[in-house]
Amino acid sequence: MNSNVKAAPGNVSPLTALKSNFLGDAPTWYKHLILFFLIANPFIYSASASVAGWCLVAEFIFTLAMALKCYPLLPGGLLAIEAIAIGMTTVEEVKAEIYHNLEVILLLMFMVAGIHFIRELLVAIFTKILLSVRSKVTLSVIFCVLASFLSAFLDALTVLAVIITVCTGFYTIYHRVITPEKTQLSDNSKVSGEDRVVLDKFRAFLRSLLMHSAVGTALGGIFTIVGEPQNLIIGDTAGWHFVEFALRVSPISVPVFICGILTCIFVEKFKIIGFGEPLPEQVYTILEQNYQKRRSNQTTGQKISLICQVLVAIWLIVGLALHLAPVGLIGLSVIILATTFTGVNSESEIGKAFTESLPFTSLLCVFLSIVAVITHLDLFDPIIQWVLSVDKAAQLPLFYVANGVLSAVSDNVFVASVYVTQINNAFQNCSLSREQFDMLAIAINSGTNLPSVATPNGQAAFLFLLTSAIAPLIRLSYGRMFIMAIPYTIVLSIVGFLCTWYLLPYMTDIYIDMGLLNEVEQVCTGK
Repeated sequence: MNSNVKAAPGNVSPLTALKSNFLGDAPTWYKHLILFFLIANPFIYSASASVAGWCLVAEFIFTLAMALKCYPLLPGGLLAIEAIAIGMTTVEEVKAEIYHNLEVILLLMFMVAGIHFIRELLVAIFTKILLSVRSKVTLSVIFCVLASFLSAFLDALTVLAVIITVCTGFYTIYHRVITPEKTQLSDNSKVSGEDRVVLDKFRAFLRSLLMHSAVGTALGGIFTIVGEPQNLIIGDTAGWHFVEFALRVSPISVPVFICGILTCIFVEKFKIIGFGEPLPEQVYTILEQNYQKRRSNQTTGQKISLICQVLVAIWLIVGLALHLAPVGLIGLSVIILATTFTGVNSESEIGKAFTESLPFTSLLCVFLSIVAVITHLDLFDPIIQWVLSVDKAAQLPLFYVANGVLSAVSDNVFVASVYVTQINNAFQNCSLSREQFDMLAIAINSGTNLPSVATPNGQAAFLFLLTSAIAPLIRLSYGRMFIMAIPYTIVLSIVGFLCTWYLLPYMTDIYIDMGLLNEVEQVCTGK
């Protein structure tokens, strides 16, 4: 029997056991609502296919927004299976969507797993920085910038997972010093008065550092085609390589990055809504002593492993920048090289690396099933036609806002998939020029990357942080994350909006005149 299955209490009816097992520990009201969706959809579809399609989209977005109640793969997958069963789309159409996004799937499968094998290097870097820089403002900026840089080339979840690992390790070290032996990390009942005050300050320090890092993954994620999964979906649809994508998005990504760093400095300097707490001196002394002890015990094999990880990381960045192979295959090469030269050779060890990527890869396939429904029923055609009917200059901010609002309450990968599919269809039908298609693709990319920092639902990295083991230890709740993200949300959203509307068309024309970007001829299949 699977030990992970939560069994229903003994001596209950089969129906009660089935109800208990359905969607696991999700709240009863949530289970009932999903069942209501599943029962109602066929009746709605028999009355109106269009209404049923919009209901399905709303239901799926609801499962994404309620990700903390139940991982959306389960309820979202049930809705997708039902949609295929009642004829809202076909298996062939779903297969075509998955095939079209195969490079994104390979990215999630292999790149995330590949980065798992150079985590020791990343942990060592962040640990050294945290203990070497004493200024909280400087430290916050470094963590934000480093998270941005790494997220431009690596997976944001992996980058944040490394920083979470570092912070959890430091919290564990200090907690073990101030509590009796074998005390659980969540048990603070035996922490004395002065130690409790220091512990609360240490929590505030870690909270702010993790929030800066999470925002940093969003700032860096917009820069490159591999920064976020939706970037690759958009770039692949548009036919852009690594450098071209970075150039096209730079009129937005560069100003947003600068303003994001200035926001980091501002909230730390003036200690805005939970930021600005320095590392307590008592904690620093304990962490430094522990670090020096571990460093002195480091073996030659461990040092060689770190050097090999540096070389693999260099290959990763060069391979991506020069587009030497598809992103997913570069990720696969990282797995092979990193495991070969770091002493990993068993199937079980390699298998652990895929546990982080495969759940979201599966969820992406469910996303694409809902996209197939939208395409099959032409749900977005009226909206897209209306947007395309307005002035070209106004189309960019409209797409930015529409994608930003949806991405803040749902998943930005899903939103980007839907919208880029729609504008690609309009382009293929000659309803949209190639020039305007490129502009709208960048507007969609910016809208899904920037305003989505408003809530933990919008950014996968934020949700990952909220559901991590360290969140309850440092008192990082949904509400606190939302409040601490407000300064960044306001600045990034407004700057992104203005750059999308005014700077993007201007800078794109300059790049074309300079020969950095090529004008692509109109290629469409006609109506």
